[in-house]
Amino acid sequence: MPLMETLLIAIFLTIAIATLLNILLKRFGISHIIGYILTGTIISYLFGFNGLHIDSLDLIGEFGIVFLMFTIGLELSLQKIKKMKDILLTNGLLQVVLSVIVIFLLSFYLFKLNFNTSIIISLAFSLSSTAIVLTYLKESKDIHTPYGQKSMGILIFQDLAVIPILLLITFLSNDTLSLGEVLFTTVVSALLVLTFMFTLGEKIVNMLLQFSAKTELEELFLGSVFSIVIGASLLAHAMGFTYSLGAFIAGMIIADTKYNVKVESDILSYKDLLLGIFFFGVGTKIDVIYFMSNIHIVISIFVLTMLFKALVIYAIIRRNSDKNSSAKTALALAQIGEFSFAIFALAASERLISQDMASFLILVSVMSMILTPFIVNNIYKLSSYFEKEFYESDVITPIGKQNHIIIAGFSTLGKIVALDLKARGADFVIISDNLKHVLLARKLGYMAYFGHLNKLPVLESLMVNEAKAIIITISSEHLKRLISEAILGFCKNANIIVKIDSVEERKSMRDLPELKFVDASFEISHLLVNKALKNG
Repeated sequence: MPLMETLLIAIFLTIAIATLLNILLKRFGISHIIGYILTGTIISYLFGFNGLHIDSLDLIGEFGIVFLMFTIGLELSLQKIKKMKDILLTNGLLQVVLSVIVIFLLSFYLFKLNFNTSIIISLAFSLSSTAIVLTYLKESKDIHTPYGQKSMGILIFQDLAVIPILLLITFLSNDTLSLGEVLFTTVVSALLVLTFMFTLGEKIVNMLLQFSAKTELEELFLGSVFSIVIGASLLAHAMGFTYSLGAFIAGMIIADTKYNVKVESDILSYKDLLLGIFFFGVGTKIDVIYFMSNIHIVISIFVLTMLFKALVIYAIIRRNSDKNSSAKTALALAQIGEFSFAIFALAASERLISQDMASFLILVSVMSMILTPFIVNNIYKLSSYFEKEFYESDVITPIGKQNHIIIAGFSTLGKIVALDLKARGADFVIISDNLKHVLLARKLGYMAYFGHLNKLPVLESLMVNEAKAIIITISSEHLKRLISEAILGFCKNANIIVKIDSVEERKSMRDLPELKFVDASFEISHLLVNKALKNG
């Protein structure tokens, strides 16, 4: 069969299998990340490239992490980074150093591995998965919660720590290198990159975005964004750093411009596609036969690693945080991250560890990454065993109300609705997936909870089946549908009132006839006409 035809069949089967698997997994509330990993494993066996190191696939997948770090950078201006310096530097440094020490001692003394192997394993296992954890934090809006901020700070530090870790492995493999010279070169390179990016680079970024925005051509604006992300990534990599570090800095620069929201929305689908390719690549590294024959050893190692790593992170965060936030941060970061693949591959190529050992360690890393989506998706339930937070509707006891009104969302419209209901003496509760909004509502004296109204525990806790009405004030059409379908699935007679912004939005939701719509445009035009005629 011709190469092109084989390639097209492989692509077709990959998309088809990934789609079917994710539809199936979605029904059981399992993360789509698992679907992509399983697809990679299935396709690798179908086409016989299981266990092979496919550089082009790894490179494309790595740019998924690049774009993820870029979007994180978009939310972190220099001012925010300064405020996070304790989380970023103190917690991050302590986590990496203490994790390395604990895992090294286990490897060297308990498993009797040699010094080089023990130090490489400890360095790789100290890192967590940026791709999985940050993806979840952004999608769930948990990135704005205390544990989300702590997790993000540690992950950013870990991304920076990859550079000296890779340098140390190179140093271990070559006796002619001077550690002092390597460190000096690294520091100088870092200063050059930062100086360029925040001086001349900042001016170039602003000029490109401003010029392309004025043309009013979407493809030119998108082209400018891609040029900035890839250019910054290549610059950082050329200076000896990771691609994602350059993208992160580029995102920070754009965060201080008026284009940050538009940039993030424009590249969202590309980021998700590239991350899908990354997780597909992770799946190709799974040797099912080897795993099944050594399942007890693999599971024992990754459970032991995650347990000790979680204990270290919990102890660090507990110094100045409550038990619940500490537990959530520990659970979120206990896994072994994707950068371990690069560390083990480099160590094997430099003959610091055997190829068999590298394959085994990669498999352990993959197994921990597969488990992570299950942990983060249930992180509130798991952390509630340590301590419950007053605003977490996922874990609170049912509120015991009847004929109450539930307000979904507490942005501008949600605040106005709450104020009006309060003035009329109505009994109501607020649910929002934005912690800042929840804390503000609590400060104003309202009964408000943090959570997602499309989740069954939340529906049960807020007694949706006993509610007089559910008012959905959020703007996202996707979330409106998600919440409405979840409520109707839980209570088919629920009185759901949805704010819509256009006729097209009403048409897109016409398959849900149980809903009651309030058309924002119609109501506003009605008021405007009444005002005009009255004044006339």
